[in-house]
Amino acid sequence: MDPKKNKCHGRAWIITPALRADRFEAAQTSGAGVALVDLEDSVAPQDKQAARVAAQQFFDRPSAPCTLGVRMNSPATLEGARDLVALCAYACKPDLVLVPKTESPRDVELVAGVLDTDGYTPDIWALIETPRAFDRLPSILAAPRLGGVVFGSADYAAAVGCGLGWESLLYARSALVNSATAVGIPAIDAPVYDLNDVDALRRDAERGRELGFYGKGAVHPRHAAVINDVFTPSEGEIARARAIVAAGRASGRGITSVGGQMVGTPFFAAAEALIRDVDG
Repeated sequence: MDPKKNKCHGRAWIITPALRADRFEAAQTSGAGVALVDLEDSVAPQDKQAARVAAQQFFDRPSAPCTLGVRMNSPATLEGARDLVALCAYACKPDLVLVPKTESPRDVELVAGVLDTDGYTPDIWALIETPRAFDRLPSILAAPRLGGVVFGSADYAAAVGCGLGWESLLYARSALVNSATAVGIPAIDAPVYDLNDVDALRRDAERGRELGFYGKGAVHPRHAAVINDVFTPSEGEIARARAIVAAGRASGRGITSVGGQMVGTPFFAAAEALIRDVDG
């Protein structure tokens, strides 16, 4: 993540419909690092304006224990344009804006161009969820105001006509992590849509972490604890990383061993990255 030094807001991201104010507090206190209010897929077309009005109270919590954001409608649509106008008028504005159906750096630039002021520059993240977006990843990820990317598995699978299983989406996940890492921004994996299968969530999260994702989406408040547990380095992992860093210093960054395993330059780099993330 170091080249652009982007903010990493948290391992678990949760989203809640704008018209379900009764769920706002549960989302914000779930333990997720990011709580998003949704103006897009969870809101019927005829309810979009009511959702914009209702969403304002989501941000009227200055003491919320997480980053508060919004998933707007695509800025390439009329509803997205209306979202931007509404967001400009909010008394309390989102810290983070998630841009769905991102297929061009212009999508990010348009949102920044409308929302940015001298006193307000929200973190802008792209939801990558279409085949065209994957074809254009290098261009999209070069957008200067882009803070990170989120994988939208459901829309991508629907467009491609594939399943939502891990193997079906492995190419897309790998491509997104690789491209994001190349420019030094974090990638957040898609959620598991089964509300009750915690074991499946844990398996999926473990695979995502191993692949290189920084965190994962949650569709229920109880998912946040599992995601945090999987993606937060354990005490053992931290201790081993510190030992590898120390061994690298002692060897002058030459090949050495830690705990019976050969380590060298790539191991030193990985351990140093983990320690930077842990120590802030």
